[in-house]
Amino acid sequence: MTDIEQTARADWEARIGLRSDADAGLDLPRLAAPAALHADGGRGQVTLDWEPVEGAAGYIIERSASTEGPWELLVIGEPEVRPVPHPPFTDTSGEPGRETYYRVAASASVKDFDQPRSEVVKATPVADGDAGIKIDVDAASSIGPVDRPWRPIIGSEHLSQLEAGIGPGGRPIGAEFSDALRMAHDELRVEAVRAHAILNDDLGTYREVDGQPVHDFSGIDRIYDHVLGLGLRPIVELGFMPRDLASDDSKTVFDYAAIISPPRDWEKWEALIRELTAHLVDRYGLAEVRRWAFEVWNEANLEVFWSGTRDEYLRLYDVSVRAVKSVDASLIVGGPASAAGKWVDDLLVHCAATGSPIDFVSTHTYGNAPLDLRPIAARHGFPGLPQWWTEWGAHATHFNPVHDSPWSAAYLVRGMASAMGRTEALAYWTISDHFEELGRPPRLLHGGFGLLAVGNLRKPRWWGLWMLEQLLPERVAVAVTGDGAGDMVQAIGSRADDGRVTVLVWNGTVDVSKARGDPLLDRETSLTISGLTAAHYRLHHRRLDEVHSNLARAWADIGGTADWPDEDQWQELAARNHLEDLEEEQPVEITDGSLELAFDLPMPSVSLLELEPVRAP
Repeated sequence: MTDIEQTARADWEARIGLRSDADAGLDLPRLAAPAALHADGGRGQVTLDWEPVEGAAGYIIERSASTEGPWELLVIGEPEVRPVPHPPFTDTSGEPGRETYYRVAASASVKDFDQPRSEVVKATPVADGDAGIKIDVDAASSIGPVDRPWRPIIGSEHLSQLEAGIGPGGRPIGAEFSDALRMAHDELRVEAVRAHAILNDDLGTYREVDGQPVHDFSGIDRIYDHVLGLGLRPIVELGFMPRDLASDDSKTVFDYAAIISPPRDWEKWEALIRELTAHLVDRYGLAEVRRWAFEVWNEANLEVFWSGTRDEYLRLYDVSVRAVKSVDASLIVGGPASAAGKWVDDLLVHCAATGSPIDFVSTHTYGNAPLDLRPIAARHGFPGLPQWWTEWGAHATHFNPVHDSPWSAAYLVRGMASAMGRTEALAYWTISDHFEELGRPPRLLHGGFGLLAVGNLRKPRWWGLWMLEQLLPERVAVAVTGDGAGDMVQAIGSRADDGRVTVLVWNGTVDVSKARGDPLLDRETSLTISGLTAAHYRLHHRRLDEVHSNLARAWADIGGTADWPDEDQWQELAARNHLEDLEEEQPVEITDGSLELAFDLPMPSVSLLELEPVRAP
């Protein structure tokens, strides 16, 4: 790691928790206490369930060793985001044999911990006993189309990496980054890419000569031409601040020194955004740019990303929206692109009071399923406002080994399933380990944010997202019962008009302390698929777990001990980088329209079962 990289990383770690402005008091509604809370103890876990509360964006869970307290908030993922979006929830962090008391409260906002509590219930996780799961899939039913919140957007580092040369491991950064974006489009059906720093000085967009602005959009043109050529559309994140326009160019973030200060001249900022928008419409056509979106800044609620105040951010939002909409009122603009669900209420209150337009609300979270922002938007007078989580991931910390693990794949599948039907976009952050915010990757498996490692080797969580994409168009009814069912162990069934049936099954927890697995959480699964119309099918069962489809296991198997593979090892890893079969593809016969299967489901793991009818010749 270079001195510059060490400095950037130390600065990030010192400032990431600091807020750029104190949270304002919010006038939150009084919600009902959750009713019918019950807790079921099982092997290594307690599953909590309750009746949903109208107006809740999520729920906080508290536990104690006694009915008298003291009560502590259950830490779920990132400490900034304690609420979970909906019931049920599986707590895998308790000590087996220790009786635990729970209570739950609804939350009207991410920072709302003051609502009435439910009645208290108790349960005890155990260290032994049967841990069976039963999954019943009715392939003859239909409960609507399969929702795919991963398709609208994927997260990416700054797009000027497309013009970078040779990097870590001797790999070509620009070529591999470009291919990673193409793979996201072709294999995951992703439609758009969101990235930082399109206004950074490395693309030469803004400078001043004798105090007069000079706009040069040729660098942005090169980048967006390339992105569109890959079949993707850009989400135009308006940031960071060009040096000649910055009120304080000493305020920076990341290894590439992105400037985070407000503009020193608000009229010049507005002119820059207006002329950029007009240029994009002129170059790519209004019909095309109407399919894009403009997002105002990135995580301005964190000091590390915005040296101004909340009021200055709201001014930045107003000025930027006015500039974009002056070109065409139908262009899509939103925000606040905040960290940890914050400032969503603040921006919506502001837009409701001022009439400033907002076409989508966006925010970020890590280590938890995204909250339900629909009640928040409706409460402020924006019912049906699209909610985009434009950053989401397994863990907010760079260089964390969970990013390379099968646990993060089960986490990803669980979170996407949670978001189905209630979130328009859930963008995983990020597509590639070609990423330089805190310095380039020091080794192949370094805990990078990417779905793809350097070399475009598919990590387990790439396969988790790929397996989700294999779901067929029509969703069918599934019932999951047993020890940890409903949250830790879940399944989605789907079908197509040609008779194919696909079932996705997973076992995962948001408890990152269990990222390396826990035998107490492994499950034995029996699966019944009924309502099948053909007499014969071909079954394909593919698996992702510690020993299947795991890049880290493959690297260890070929003796990987160096920071980077040699040429032969790169080729060996590429040859082994595929989704593996739990069992080889096999013909199966159907009895009375049903098929019964049994298999182990370790935690973490994801299984994809595909049934294809075999027609008589």
